[in-house]
Amino acid sequence: MKRNEKPKIETVQAFIAAFQQEHYNGVEVFYRGTDRIYPRVLPSLFRSDTLRRAEKDLFNSILASHPDSFRDDTTTLDKLVRMQHHGLPTRLLDITSNPLVALYFASISPEKDDGDGEVVRFEFRSVDVKYPDSDRASVMGNLARLTAHQKQQLNTSLQQNAFNRLTALKPLLHFICQEKPYFEPAIKPEHIDGIMVIRGKHSNARIIAQSGAFLLFGERMEFESSPKGQDIRLQKFSIEKDAKKAIRKELDELNINERTLFPGLQSTAAYLKMKFDGQL
Repeated sequence: MKRNEKPKIETVQAFIAAFQQEHYNGVEVFYRGTDRIYPRVLPSLFRSDTLRRAEKDLFNSILASHPDSFRDDTTTLDKLVRMQHHGLPTRLLDITSNPLVALYFASISPEKDDGDGEVVRFEFRSVDVKYPDSDRASVMGNLARLTAHQKQQLNTSLQQNAFNRLTALKPLLHFICQEKPYFEPAIKPEHIDGIMVIRGKHSNARIIAQSGAFLLFGERMEFESSPKGQDIRLQKFSIEKDAKKAIRKELDELNINERTLFPGLQSTAAYLKMKFDGQL
């Protein structure tokens, strides 16, 4: 992983200029915008050791409480995406392929523009960008169904053949085969520790509007310690707090706002409130 110094952004034009850089074959670029600066890039589940240990209980509890809400979800990843959408901490992190959408999310919080925002630019190898039905997505997604003890037993320092003979791997293989009966036990240890990009399904209006995708985190992975064979480049951009309002106004003129990114009556009402209250 390589890092660059964090440029400070005060206008949309300066932001666009910062991305006028060379793109390489075999690399895909994604972005994430936040209205504050976090010390590390992590999904919500991984920001709390207590929640992380309770991942299986979180997953099972919400399924038990609202089974009808997940009736149409055929895979664990589908369920995780829905849980993420409704605010449950998961091992997913929302990203976008549209840098201006990320800039919008880094410039919101109009009622408390008391801190800088941030846009993170990710470069992933194309082989680490998958569709939701990929085998690797099933492997990594079903980690959510294991207990903390079971996940601790997955020794990823082993070679692939030895790793796939681990007794501790059997529960994970069972969950994967529930989704994919044809699946053969040929899991790569680095997939347990890695990060992959999941393209968003175009069955969700919000994902379409936001050019949305997800980062799916493995069990022991942070950007600061990429596993062998995975090259992730990350660059951060600071969005000046005093420039947020002007940036929101510029983005609104480009039709990037609450109304277009969150289709629905409630979002339109929120957008109109901001517009006529002078917050855009």
